[in-house]
Amino acid sequence: MRTQTSSAVWTAILIAVLALQLSFASAAAIGQETAVADSESAEVSGEERPNPAKANDGDRPRPVEKARRTYMGRIVAQPMSHLGAGWLVRPERNDEENAEESFERLGLKPGMTIVDLGCGNGYWTIPMARAVAVKPASEDASEVGESEEVASTNPASDESLDGTVLAVDIQREMLQKLRQNMIRNKVENIQPILGSVDDPNLPADQVDLVLLVDVYHEFSHPESMLWNIRRSLKSDGVIALLEYRAEDPQVPIKPLHKMTKAQIMKEYEASGLKLVREYNELPWQHLMFFARDDSPLETIEPKPFQTN
Repeated sequence: MRTQTSSAVWTAILIAVLALQLSFASAAAIGQETAVADSESAEVSGEERPNPAKANDGDRPRPVEKARRTYMGRIVAQPMSHLGAGWLVRPERNDEENAEESFERLGLKPGMTIVDLGCGNGYWTIPMARAVAVKPASEDASEVGESEEVASTNPASDESLDGTVLAVDIQREMLQKLRQNMIRNKVENIQPILGSVDDPNLPADQVDLVLLVDVYHEFSHPESMLWNIRRSLKSDGVIALLEYRAEDPQVPIKPLHKMTKAQIMKEYEASGLKLVREYNELPWQHLMFFARDDSPLETIEPKPFQTN
């Protein structure tokens, strides 16, 4: 009887121990699955995470960044397809946006090396090229054949870029339209560049001005793009940022394609850039100029937008 009782007790103890082990294993598995799910959820949502690499005395390491759906509190907009390129050259654009005034505020001079990032079919690129040309473009523009490579992905650093527009787009179709417009307008000092979603393929420390016209808010990798743009600037080079005003409900643009000054400042300062100039008299857009935070250019505070 005692033997049977003892055997029953040991059997009960063994069952209890096995149950406890299974409980611990199950809890560990659930915890691991939760951690994986949280990680996957963060990647899908596109929310930013702290970058483990930290800048040291202006030496900012290249970000490690996945495509984002949101960034620093805003939703990232989808880029315009090349199929909508006609909207970029609509006849009423200057009347709506006063693009001529924006162009004058860029302060372009012959010999400058400038970038039209998100160039599209060349609405801004062509006049920019004429403004920075060191000498008049050759009349024999027909030598530039359409059968040539549409775009470079790495401009030669050993060649002078003085008086050149580096025209960057991520869509080959847009660059082909630009090439056709170059031929039509007999302009040669434009170098089309096929960029990627996280790298515009610009040379380091050679650029006087990077123009971003209503395109920054569409960057799926904004931190990486600003890192590369900042790296391309000369010490006194600037980014000229045009974005539709989100503070103004009268601007007839979808909210996802508009930005407030406060949001712009938050994102650009986080990428080692400072505001050095702005122009607040355009009908629909902010025009803000940013330089590297180690630039000798003087920092200014943005003027709050005020409705008329």
